Amino acid sequence: METNSIKQSTPFLVLIAVAIASIFIQPVTAFNGEGVYSGADIAWVITAAALVFLMTPGLAFFYGGMVHRKNVISTMIKSVVAAGIVSVIWVIVGFSLCFGDSIGGFIGDPKTFLFFNNVISGEPWGGGPTIPLSLFALFQLMFAIITPGLVVGAVAERIRFTSYILFIVLFCLFVYAPLAHWSWHPEGFLAKMGVLDFAGGTVVHISAGCAALAGALVLKRRKSHLEHQEVPPANIPYVLIGTGLLWFGWFGFNAGSALAANDLAVSAFGTTNTAAAAAGLSWMFFDVIKGKKPSVLGFCIGAVVGLVAITPAAGFVAIPQSIFIGVVAAIISNLVVQWKSKSALDDTLDVFPCHGVGGMVGMLLTGVFASKKVNPIGNDGLFYGNPEFFFTQLKAMLIVVAFSFAVSFVIFKLVNLIQPLRVTSEEEEQGLDLSQHNENYTQGTLISSPSA
Repeated sequence: METNSIKQSTPFLVLIAVAIASIFIQPVTAFNGEGVYSGADIAWVITAAALVFLMTPGLAFFYGGMVHRKNVISTMIKSVVAAGIVSVIWVIVGFSLCFGDSIGGFIGDPKTFLFFNNVISGEPWGGGPTIPLSLFALFQLMFAIITPGLVVGAVAERIRFTSYILFIVLFCLFVYAPLAHWSWHPEGFLAKMGVLDFAGGTVVHISAGCAALAGALVLKRRKSHLEHQEVPPANIPYVLIGTGLLWFGWFGFNAGSALAANDLAVSAFGTTNTAAAAAGLSWMFFDVIKGKKPSVLGFCIGAVVGLVAITPAAGFVAIPQSIFIGVVAAIISNLVVQWKSKSALDDTLDVFPCHGVGGMVGMLLTGVFASKKVNPIGNDGLFYGNPEFFFTQLKAMLIVVAFSFAVSFVIFKLVNLIQPLRVTSEEEEQGLDLSQHNENYTQGTLISSPSA
């Protein structure tokens, strides 16, 4: 009993310690960006950061609408709580690990921007020379927030809330931060290999997809999955709302990654919208060929797969080729979902087939269709006579898949040793909304029941 009390108190005590430590950090004078900063670029990247943040509640609606009604609240909060946890970690050490002085091309020096030291006063980041370093840091924070939230869909309906919070912390430090450094820091070893990932195909989607696969394997199957029970979506309009918010927010995700209000941002905006549109149609029409009726869920899932697949390519490929990327990614993910449904793998909301596989397809097709005519600092792909770049992308994809899966698997196992990952069978039967949060979702109404 005493051990449980200590475990329950630890998160709060850690937060209090951080809060006390933060008051001793000395304020600094901001970097004078006169003649360097562009007001238009600053305004656009602030807007883009806000759009990316909107994706997190969008993801909560997207996932929350697809689970059983007794697990809606618990699924949604696991995505949204990442905004709290990751924001604090990011200021303390997360930004340093991702973008601090490189240690061998593998990780940033945690002292570089500890507690945002040198961020407000620092010179602009090389990739965004016309915006403050602090704005670049906050824009990147939004990517770090949504990534662990993506994993929620694979482990929904059976993972303990407090255990998932610990997973978010460890995932951010030991999976997300290294991958962001490898890919987006100029000294990162993938960046030095010439790997291109415009907005997070490896860093966000492959990492989350592979972590989702690891989590599903460690947690094992739900009772409803073992008994082959069909779980009806709680609220399909929620899925549609979530898709709209994700699609809208993704314009900031991809076009904002140009870090300026320029022609590259416009091109990335165009490829993002086109790939999503083509993928939504592709998934829906492919379902019809297989004998199903065209569905809201089909179009929504397909559109999200298209958004995932275009993410690494958005600023390197032309708009026409984004149609092909969206169509092909949706078909491949659809087939993987079909295969998964016949297997023993219980990835509740198909995170690995959609985000993991979608991200892999996007990385490889970046290696096919990238063009220096779109982005001079990029590369030409296989389709334009450069097979070497395609194999660079392939090699990077395999490295990221192996790393993300292996480290995430260890993290889930470690969390399970500290505190059981999985709720009891009685709690699973009751539903996680009540058993984990003492709240209930009933016919579209949130009812907070009195504390026991």
